[in-house]
Amino acid sequence: MTPDNIRTVIGIIGNGTALMLYLSPVPTFYSIWKKKTVEQYSAVPYLATLLNCMIWLFYGLPVVQPHSMLIITINGIGLVIELTYIAIFLAYSVGAARRRVLLILAAEVSFVAAFAALVLNLAHTHVLRSMVVGILCVIVGTGMYAAPLSIMKMVIQTKSVEYMPLFLSLASLASGTCWTAYALIEFDLYITIPSALGVVFAVVQVILYAIYYRSTQRILEARKQQILEACKGKADLIPMTEVVVDGKNGNTTGSGAGKSHC
Repeated sequence: MTPDNIRTVIGIIGNGTALMLYLSPVPTFYSIWKKKTVEQYSAVPYLATLLNCMIWLFYGLPVVQPHSMLIITINGIGLVIELTYIAIFLAYSVGAARRRVLLILAAEVSFVAAFAALVLNLAHTHVLRSMVVGILCVIVGTGMYAAPLSIMKMVIQTKSVEYMPLFLSLASLASGTCWTAYALIEFDLYITIPSALGVVFAVVQVILYAIYYRSTQRILEARKQQILEACKGKADLIPMTEVVVDGKNGNTTGSGAGKSHC
């Protein structure tokens, strides 16, 4: 098997792992949809991934880097998936959080459109276009993999991994490893740098998960107990002003307002 064939096989596997990475937040967004709130989840990783998909999709186009169908397919699919996530986030966020996401989304689309127009009009060879777009891919790709740093900071501060899904970290690790191998077989600096950094950041996330998993379970259990105690207190408390006396039978009943809704 030739190096090109090996590279193609690894690229296909890389597409599969990247698809896993794109789909890994599905449980998170199912939870958001079910609870009708984004809670403390951040839209930053999904906005960063969206920008990354747009730039890499442009990089893979024949007018920039010919023979890059694997890059086009996975980033085209990723673009659709990330837009879906952001749409759900917008639907269940409110106020300043929603406005911030809309502004960032508009800024990203405007930036990519302006950048693409400049590259296509000012750079007239594939070599120059791939170099310019490739440099931006490195910057944006690094930003995508570094986006969870804000979540990692929250994990350290709260000692809880509740809002850092393990599957997302593992999918990021698998994807970064495959694409690093893909780039090293037929050396492509623009793919190697962000992919290798992605491996490093993913390993750090997995380590944090291992460190704070037990403390997260204790925090969740304590929260559950507080909710149960609060519900029990409400159930036991019936205001005297809401007690109705049945004169015939001598029974007392609490009015609907005094019943617990826990």
